[in-house]
Amino acid sequence: MLNWNSVLELSKSGNHKPPLRVEKTELEWKSQLSEEAYYVTRNQGTERPHSSDMCTIFEAGKYACVCCKTELFDATEKFDSGTGWPSFTQPIDPTHVAYHLDESLSRARVETTCNICDAHLGHVFPDGPEPSGLRYCINAVALEKI
Repeated sequence: MLNWNSVLELSKSGNHKPPLRVEKTELEWKSQLSEEAYYVTRNQGTERPHSSDMCTIFEAGKYACVCCKTELFDATEKFDSGTGWPSFTQPIDPTHVAYHLDESLSRARVETTCNICDAHLGHVFPDGPEPSGLRYCINAVALEKI
């Protein structure tokens, strides 16, 4: 199980080797994705908080990357963080999510990306529920429920 120290270590010293890679041209990504999904996943954007009902849906299932369809999160790890974005405590497979130290704001945080296609997902924070203590704060448009 990942915890904050392991996430920080991955963000500083390198991520797990992905099990496979999906690479497309920007034109291919644009033709496949909605304008908002393209903005968020390919340009590191952020959707408005509370803009998706995905925050309040807790039915069984998995959530995949909207770009490459890789399974990223399971609904059993989903919780209501009250932040306005879907939140999870762990990825399905630690090799499917990559971590990057993000110092673009006044405080350092850790960006999460799909390790298969480099899609920007959101960020992870150390204020989630136990036992991991992690809160993966993920843009809903970066995910599709499967």
